[in-house]
Amino acid sequence: MNETSKKYGYEAYDIVKYAAHEIGGRLPGSDNEHRFHDYMAQKLEDIGIKPIKEEFTVAPRASIGGIPYCGYVGIVMSALTYVALSIPSLWVGMAFFSFATIAWFILSVLMYKTWFDLFFHQEISRNTYGELLPEDGEYDYTIILSAHTDTSWTWKHSLRAYRYRNNPMYGLLATIGKVGFGAVCFFFITLTSIFMAIVYGGDLFGAGWADSVIHSAHFIRFTQSLYFLPAVTALGCCFVVAWNDRHNRNASRGAMDNATGIALSYEVTKYYKEHPEKMPKRCRIIDFNCGSEEAGLRGAIAFTRHHKGEDILKNAWNINIDSVADKDYFEVINGDAQQFCHFDKDLEKMFVDTFKEKGIVSKTKGYAMKNPVGGCDSTPMTHAGIKSVTFAAQNPTLTYYYHTWRDLPERFSPDTVAQGFDVVISVIDKIAAFQEQNGYNGVNN
Repeated sequence: MNETSKKYGYEAYDIVKYAAHEIGGRLPGSDNEHRFHDYMAQKLEDIGIKPIKEEFTVAPRASIGGIPYCGYVGIVMSALTYVALSIPSLWVGMAFFSFATIAWFILSVLMYKTWFDLFFHQEISRNTYGELLPEDGEYDYTIILSAHTDTSWTWKHSLRAYRYRNNPMYGLLATIGKVGFGAVCFFFITLTSIFMAIVYGGDLFGAGWADSVIHSAHFIRFTQSLYFLPAVTALGCCFVVAWNDRHNRNASRGAMDNATGIALSYEVTKYYKEHPEKMPKRCRIIDFNCGSEEAGLRGAIAFTRHHKGEDILKNAWNINIDSVADKDYFEVINGDAQQFCHFDKDLEKMFVDTFKEKGIVSKTKGYAMKNPVGGCDSTPMTHAGIKSVTFAAQNPTLTYYYHTWRDLPERFSPDTVAQGFDVVISVIDKIAAFQEQNGYNGVNN
């Protein structure tokens, strides 16, 4: 790593410290998220780049922030089960709310669809970006450096695993054990409600199969078990209720996730502003501060919808930087499994080649991996026709600092951030060579 990379990497680390300690938790749509946008907008102005601000509405609790609602539904369904055993018609109403909750969970929490957002409390979030043009103002393609400004609600079970920080496997088992038990309890009681509604509904309309089921030995034993099982499911759903802390003051400080990405996007842009001779030929660079990623990629979705069909999304590459802190885990994320989305192969290869050239070896034994759960801002970008991947240096194992207020800059070294800067610059050089080879129309070929 050269001195230039260290200089800009250490400056990026200073931004990370400011975000974590001076601003703190930055939940989607919160005042602190807006403060961070204002701070980065001023940083762009300081280097002579005009910041462009675009506001959008977000329902912070419509996605992963609303997981505790599943727990509340499970507790209520558990309690109502005792009433429904005496009043079978009640199963119909329970089934309706159970089905609606499961549909919301799958579509909004897991797949990040915006369909349910209108039913939740709305806040105003923001995207902020700035354009760096070549000296002559002429360009043929665009490189978008993106990262998200917001942070997550603190995951309480992960936070409590801090006591196992010297034995991460115990912490992982303790966290997954609680969450897994809670999930099983939620789905058991809600699916039971749906099943019972179908059976008793069929019987109400004179279906012979329903009458046979109701008078079967298995159904009678199952009904008898419902006199004690709801007490167990209610307990398990309490772990789901305790999934996250709703208060902004207790939110993740977001040093790794994702002040590192915001800082690196800015410092790379600043580097090219201060060294115009290094700027890729016929290229526009955009520093994109993306809001409300933790609410279901809402900032990236809003950006691609707002600019659909416009020049900013044409012949464009997106390097999405998300969490560069764990020095032994440099990776390129080549897809979101949960979103059924695979990212760009050319960018993936550029990152893998860069890691090899720089002697970066990851403990995960591979430089390209799919994001196993959740999603990242590369998915909306990919759906918009942009070549995109996500670059990260993050331990993929669920840890006490991931999505908790213990995500602090003191945990990692500025040298790791500087290494991230070095990687991004090298990948941009490869994009420039690719574009030149393809007549500056490489995305569309």
